[in-house]
Amino acid sequence: MSGTTQTLRHRTVLLPGGLRVHAVEQGDPAGPVVVLVHGWPDSWFSWSRVLPHLDPRLHAVAHSQRGFGDSDHPATGYDLDAFADDVVALCDVLGVGRAHLVGHSFGTFVVRRAAQEHPDRVDRMVLMGAADRMGDGLVREVRSAIADLPDPVPVEFAREFQAGTVHRPLPPDFFDAIVAESRKAPAHVFRDVWEGLAHSRDRDRLGDVTAPTLVLWGEADALFDRGQEDRLVAALPDARLRVYPDTGHCPNWERPEDVAADVNAFLLPR
Repeated sequence: MSGTTQTLRHRTVLLPGGLRVHAVEQGDPAGPVVVLVHGWPDSWFSWSRVLPHLDPRLHAVAHSQRGFGDSDHPATGYDLDAFADDVVALCDVLGVGRAHLVGHSFGTFVVRRAAQEHPDRVDRMVLMGAADRMGDGLVREVRSAIADLPDPVPVEFAREFQAGTVHRPLPPDFFDAIVAESRKAPAHVFRDVWEGLAHSRDRDRLGDVTAPTLVLWGEADALFDRGQEDRLVAALPDARLRVYPDTGHCPNWERPEDVAADVNAFLLPR
């Protein structure tokens, strides 16, 4: 099914409380639903290289989470519980009882929180660029870098940060768009989301996750190492690891066809 032409449908979804989120959909409206949850500080566009290669039998939904992209940028509400609740609320609005969830980086923490709090709503999970917990050194380094970040976020900062997460060359137009999308988030969102992520301590709850899980990791990931992947897989009751060689923190950007093939096979087993 790789490369099958699909129509991408943009829409604004109104969540409870009046939060407006920008979402895109494709595939069979009656097919299994897969919600794609982006990382920090990205938007739905983070999945734009993967979406064309997903099986059209899947009803794929990618949204810009609160604070990011063209979704609303509220003053507060940037803890993991709020993001996880937004995913479930999005499914409610779409009339979806159970969904597959695919997360990248920060999005993996959102996805697993949704699976912990709402196990009856999550079918299967794919965690990409994930970790059992945030490393203390990474938390301190990024916290320091964004402490005095001005509005709008400088393009130089956004380019340097995003470039530091990848290992393989990316198409220049795509990378420029990733940088532009990340700059849509106000500086306070950068800081508030990072602090919510830094204070997450849910590793002892990973055993409560009932959803079968596929963990995708690039062996040249500069943010999370192999030990973090192994501990994550060991803590989840039903998980397996797929390692991409010569790949950084963003397999969805660097190896979109491989990621889509693995997601298709995991969500639509023969």
